[in-house]
Amino acid sequence: MSFLFNKSSKTFKSKKNVSEGGESHNFDLVKHASTTLGSGNLKLAVMLPEGEDINEWVAVNTVDFFNQINMLYGTLTEFCTEQSCSVMSAGPKYEYHWADGQVIKKPIKCSAPRYIDYLMNWVQSQIESDSIFPSAIGVPFSKNFLSIAKTILKRLFRVYAHIYYEHFHQVIQLQEEAHLNTSFKHFIYFVQEFDLVEKKELAPLQDLIDKLTGK
Repeated sequence: MSFLFNKSSKTFKSKKNVSEGGESHNFDLVKHASTTLGSGNLKLAVMLPEGEDINEWVAVNTVDFFNQINMLYGTLTEFCTEQSCSVMSAGPKYEYHWADGQVIKKPIKCSAPRYIDYLMNWVQSQIESDSIFPSAIGVPFSKNFLSIAKTILKRLFRVYAHIYYEHFHQVIQLQEEAHLNTSFKHFIYFVQEFDLVEKKELAPLQDLIDKLTGK
């Protein structure tokens, strides 16, 4: 596998050729998100900052969720193996097959670690593409950006679902329960705020979602 998960694995960082203006503005958005998250009010943290472009806000947060999930899953790779997780699933009712529409056009059944490896490599390639995630200020987002972001977030949700169903006892052993719950709650508030993941896709964790969001 080309995307190696371990405790030293790198998270995604903006490309070095980002213009100073674009980098500064991106930093301001990240700083805003961090500040509002620090307030403990996740509903407030996901709201579009006044005067900001929704595409930029979705882009910044999508990269952040990718990094969060990468790090969370990275602590569990010794438990998530070809043998222990021979199918990418979220409990007995939900099984996920991988296809990216380019390299793998027809959905294939594969193990959870292989599926997540395919997924993380695919997300990384989307984020690194200037035509999808423009790095320079003033460069417009493509008309289909939100559609691509929705697909990324839908697939990242599946990693959360797999962790909760198949590895939650190990999360507790590693004392990562609070971190996982906060990350997932933030994710859910965000995708619900901008209607980025269909309700049917969230079904595997709907009971947990209702509990975390107080519904």
